[in-house]
Amino acid sequence: MSTVSKRRRNEIIAALRNGTVPHSGLDVLAVGLDKFERSIHEELNTAAGGGAIFKAVRGEYGAGKTFFSRWLSEQAKIKGMAVAEVQISETETPLHKLETVYRRVCEAVQTSSFPPSAFRLILDAWLFTLETDADADPDSLLESRLSEVSKSTPAFATALRAYRQAVEEDDVTTAEGLAAWLAGQPNVSGQIRRRAGIKGDLDHFGALGFLQGLLTVLRDSGHPGLLLVLDEVETLQRVRTDVREKALNALRQLIDEVDSGRFPGLFLLITGTPAFFDGAQGVQRLPPLAQRLATDFSMDPKFDNPRAIQLRLSGFNLDRLCELGRNVRDLYAAGAEHPERIADKVDDTYIHDFAASVVGGLGGNVGIAPRLFLKKLVDVPLDRTDQFEDFDPRRDYKLVVDTREMSEEERNSALPASPADIDDIDLS
Repeated sequence: MSTVSKRRRNEIIAALRNGTVPHSGLDVLAVGLDKFERSIHEELNTAAGGGAIFKAVRGEYGAGKTFFSRWLSEQAKIKGMAVAEVQISETETPLHKLETVYRRVCEAVQTSSFPPSAFRLILDAWLFTLETDADADPDSLLESRLSEVSKSTPAFATALRAYRQAVEEDDVTTAEGLAAWLAGQPNVSGQIRRRAGIKGDLDHFGALGFLQGLLTVLRDSGHPGLLLVLDEVETLQRVRTDVREKALNALRQLIDEVDSGRFPGLFLLITGTPAFFDGAQGVQRLPPLAQRLATDFSMDPKFDNPRAIQLRLSGFNLDRLCELGRNVRDLYAAGAEHPERIADKVDDTYIHDFAASVVGGLGGNVGIAPRLFLKKLVDVPLDRTDQFEDFDPRRDYKLVVDTREMSEEERNSALPASPADIDDIDLS
């Protein structure tokens, strides 16, 4: 833990205190992901080297899908890749409208140097690289780099040329309008579009071409690829049948395009519940998609193939939860005012007992316990032991799990089980 910077440590602890997944430093908290590390690094290297990868991650609520995707994002950033996490939803980001998905990608894209939305900064970095290449004429280099994009999406290449001209002429309004249009934003003024020689707004059929153009810009600005996470695709199970069919077909189309080599540098990851992948209202409704995603999970999870198209997250057991608690305790102690108190009063035995108490308060469902466990661990045993010399978490703190601080899944899990027989109901 000594290698973690003070700023990074504080950001991690603050996020856990608030009950959220940290946006950085997840390698410190990674528990149970070691079996995926080698294959994930190999596949990230493949994408960064100009290949394309598709992966699906499955797990029940609380199994750690969001954590896994953000851990993967950190690994991608280390390799210089850009990342974008997009939440799929019926109203905000329907999967069957790829133009909306592309727009959300541009709104969410970030790099190790640029926070979201980094799209405009990436465009400017691309221009800077173009102008500072001492071995080539900028105009010739521009045409060379846009040649492939021009074949599939000439409008994207045309807008990029016009954007470069607007920047050179210090025409801020036109440059901003064209950057918005390239990012898939609707309602860019007709005057700006006419000046650039482009027409209309991005539609469903042009979105994949724009994604191809974005990958080209990323590569030429020093980022070898893009990790795109489509999170919560299981929401497709709750939409109208016709919308679901369109969305599943769009997903099949994306997978096929990745396999065809159209998107060099793309690592596409989707996350969903087992019900989405195996149930009648999900992937199984479209047999060609089901065939592409088919993975054998009939064996013991310890024999799961990390190179398969689907990865299964088994979630937490009590041992893993305790390991996570110890990692956070040690991380906290490394920056605490009184680390000796932390070591003495929040020892391994206390961590185990505290974890068991939280799990018990959630109906024994350890799979959904990590968020609340870490939030309470930081808030009381760690924070208060560090601040108050006479505070003893065993003596002065009685764990209370309040439904008001739970998520919907945590509340549902904490409900008492339904009686198996009518005679078991206590009428008193």
